[in-house]
Amino acid sequence: MNKALEHYQPEIHHSDQGVQYAATGYVEALKQRNIEISMAEVGEPTQNGYAERLMRTIKEEEVDLSEYRNFAEAYMQIKVFLEDVYMRKRIHSSIGYLTPIEFESEWRNNH
Repeated sequence: MNKALEHYQPEIHHSDQGVQYAATGYVEALKQRNIEISMAEVGEPTQNGYAERLMRTIKEEEVDLSEYRNFAEAYMQIKVFLEDVYMRKRIHSSIGYLTPIEFESEWRNNH
């Protein structure tokens, strides 16, 4: 989360009910930045559909197609996939067939 907050200041943080998202330090870091905290109800994955879909995409388009030698290599390859492929090259139907970077740029230009 800290790395993400170095680059972005979201208005809201939505997650599932995972213990890491309810941890005191995590919650306090969000509160200090005035970020609203939202959590899906227990047993309701449809309330966190975008995150669930992202995890499926990472698994199907990166992890299942790769053979990592160690954790460090897996970490770096998944990071490259997210930052380069997913954010800059892969279009998303849910945001008008733009990449997330294009969508964010358009949103910032209009708000």
